[in-house]
Amino acid sequence: MAEVRAEVSLPLAVKLSPFFTNFSAVAKRLAAAGADALVLFNRFYQPDIDIETLELRPNLLLSSSHDLRLPLRWIALLHGRVEADLAATSGVQRGTDVVRLLMAGATVTQVVGALLRHGPQRLVAIEAELSRWLAEHDHATVRELIGTMSQIRCPDPAEYERAQYMRALHSYHPQEPEWASSASEGAGFPS
Repeated sequence: MAEVRAEVSLPLAVKLSPFFTNFSAVAKRLAAAGADALVLFNRFYQPDIDIETLELRPNLLLSSSHDLRLPLRWIALLHGRVEADLAATSGVQRGTDVVRLLMAGATVTQVVGALLRHGPQRLVAIEAELSRWLAEHDHATVRELIGTMSQIRCPDPAEYERAQYMRALHSYHPQEPEWASSASEGAGFPS
């Protein structure tokens, strides 16, 4: 990274995968070596196997709003702790997705899946929703949002940590599916 930085005067962004044992250490090292921005996260091509034809087949799964949770969490954890801009990818479908990522600490968001699904006109709808949200919440610019809900600035920083995941698991109460009640009566499965 430092060698590239020494040769390039343009802003340098590094698109990362989330699959590092210590992601925050990698992010800090890249920023220290001269990365101007970190892009979270790269979506790898993941083919599927057709078990009838025994061939690999392309399987492009476009992101949804649910996919922004991983970059949102890491951006919130890194904001204010690394000397680099943070760019968010994966899951930006609406203006409110942009709001959440900015609040986490992103300085820019990337939109691909929504454009592939709906065409370039989708940008107009995302921008309109973002502008409407800003006006309704008395914000003059998006810059005012950046990092307001990052770990170092949110009301309860522990909410971003693993212990909260364990608490969420313990509080989960699924509804019993119909088949479960008949199975418990001995009627659902052959013996």
